[in-house]
Amino acid sequence: MNTQTVTEAPVVVGAERATLEDLIQVARFRRPVQLADEVPARMEPSRAWLGSVVEQMEAGQPTAPIYSINTGFGSLAGRRAFDKASDAAELSRRLVLSNAAGVGRYVDEEVVRATMFIRIVSLVQGYSGIRPEIVTTLAEMLNRGVCPAIPEYGSLGASGDLIPLAHVAIVMTRSHTGGDEEADSGEALLEGAVVSGKAAMAAAGLDRLPLGAKDGLALLNGTSFSCAQAALALFDAQNLLETAQVTAAMTIEALMGFGDAFIAELHQARGQKGQIEVAARIRQLLAGSTLVDGSAEADPVRQPPQDAYSLRCVPQVFGPVKDTLEFAAGIIDNEINAATDNPLIFPSLPAGRSLKAVSGGNFHAEYVAFAADFISIVVTEIGNITERRLFRLDDGTLNRGLPDMLIDSEQTGIDCGYMLPQYLAAALVSDSKTLSHPDSVDSIPTCANQEDHVSMANNAGRHARQVVANIETVVGIELLMACQALELRLARPDTASATVAPASRAVLELVRSSKSADGRPVDHIRKDVVMYPRVRTALELVHSGAVVNAVERALGGEE
Repeated sequence: MNTQTVTEAPVVVGAERATLEDLIQVARFRRPVQLADEVPARMEPSRAWLGSVVEQMEAGQPTAPIYSINTGFGSLAGRRAFDKASDAAELSRRLVLSNAAGVGRYVDEEVVRATMFIRIVSLVQGYSGIRPEIVTTLAEMLNRGVCPAIPEYGSLGASGDLIPLAHVAIVMTRSHTGGDEEADSGEALLEGAVVSGKAAMAAAGLDRLPLGAKDGLALLNGTSFSCAQAALALFDAQNLLETAQVTAAMTIEALMGFGDAFIAELHQARGQKGQIEVAARIRQLLAGSTLVDGSAEADPVRQPPQDAYSLRCVPQVFGPVKDTLEFAAGIIDNEINAATDNPLIFPSLPAGRSLKAVSGGNFHAEYVAFAADFISIVVTEIGNITERRLFRLDDGTLNRGLPDMLIDSEQTGIDCGYMLPQYLAAALVSDSKTLSHPDSVDSIPTCANQEDHVSMANNAGRHARQVVANIETVVGIELLMACQALELRLARPDTASATVAPASRAVLELVRSSKSADGRPVDHIRKDVVMYPRVRTALELVHSGAVVNAVERALGGEE
C-alpha cells in the first residue's frame, strides 16, 4: 500500500530486476538509489565497442555509417556519415537541444523521479554504449533532489519519449566544446521555484557532463517517461481496487444487502480467478455483520434475495478489474527492466558480423500504451459501479428506509446532505469515460513518414493517471456516504441492535477520528456543512492506503 514503510537504505539498481515497489520508493518516497558493484563491468563491452569506433574516427580511418553514432536521425539517417569524432559528440548535443521542445504544465516530481529511475535501470542493462558517469550522474540527481522540469506534452510513445527525456538530459549535460550557456541548460524545480538546469545542478554540487558519441540518443530514446506514468497509475489503481472493495462492502452492509451474491460455490461455478478472489474478499469484509441477509449457512429472510447489480455484481465487475490490473502489472514490470533505446549494441554477436549496433524498435511503447489504456478502462469501471451505489444511497426509494440524501434533517428539505457529492462523482465518472477512450488506437506519422506508426503511450499514461485520481475521489465519496449510511441504519429502531462487521467498524472509526482539511472532525452530519474539506480528507485516506491498512489491522493481518 502507499503507506508502506520507507527505509533509508538505498534501492540497489543493477543486481536484480527492479520492481514496482522499488520505483514507488524512489519516486514517491524519495528513497536513494545505488548502482550495484557489477554495473560497470556489465556496461563495459558495449562501451568498449563504441569506443573503438570513436578511436577509428579520431585516427582518420574511413568509418562506415553507424546509425546515431556518425549519421543523422530518423529520415535523415542515410544522408551522410560524419567523419570526425567531434561531430559525433556534437550530434549528441544538438539532438538534446532540438528535442527539448515540450509544452504544458510540469509533471509531478514523482513522475520525473520515476522516469529517471527507469532510465537508469534501462541503461545499466549494458546494451546502450553509454558512459558509466552519465548513469552515475542520473543516480546522484535522484539522491540530491535535482528535479528536471518536464512538460507533460510532446511524446508520441515511439522513437521513445524523446521530448520529455530531452528535458532531463538538457539539465545534466553540456556542450563538449566547453560552452555552458545557462539558457541551454533547461529548467528544474528547486524549492518550489523554476530555475535553470545549470543552477539546479550547481545547488546540488553536481557537474554537468559533456556528451560523447551516442550518449544523446541513449538518454532520449526509450519508453521511460510513458512507463513512469503507467507504473504510478498502476500502483495507485491496485490500492484503489482494494479500497473500493472495502467501501462497496460497507455500502452493501448499510443497504442490508443479500449475502447470496457472494457465496463461494456461485463464483467457483464460473471459474474466473479475479471474481473468485473478490467474492472471497467481500465475504471476509462482511463477516460478523447481522445487517446482511443470508449466507452459505443461513437462508435469506427477505424474498427474492436479489439486490441491484451495483451491489450484487461487485465480484463480477471488480474481478475482471483485478485480473486486468495483474496483466498490466506483468507488462509494466518487464518494461521497467527493459533496454528500450536504439540502436542497441551486442558485442557478443558472431565474429562474422562486424557491426555490433543493431537497429530495431524497442523504443516503440505499444506495450505501455495498451497497459495504460487497460488501466484507464478498468478504473473507470470501478467508478461507474461505485457511482451507482452512491445514487442508491441517496435515493429514499432505493436505500431501504434511510432518509433522502442521507440527512436526517429537523425540517425535511432544508438540508441537501449528500446530494452534491453524488453530483461530483457523476462528473468525475463522466470525465473518466472520455479519458478512457484508448489512446493506443491512434497514430499520426512523423519524421517524413519514417516513423509512420506510433503508440501515443504518453497520452495513455497521462490519461490513466487522471482517471485514477478521478476515481480515487469517487471511492472517497463512497467512504463518507457509507459511514453516514451505517450510522443512520444503526439509529433506526428496527436495526438499532444490529452488529456491524469488524472491518466496517474499523473504517468507521478511522474516518470519524480523522480531521477535515479545514481542521474540523469528519463527523456524522445532521445539517448541511461545507463538503469539500471532507472530500479532500476522504481522498487522502483512499490514496494513502489508510483504509485498507485499517481493515487489515481489524482482521488481524499486517499493513
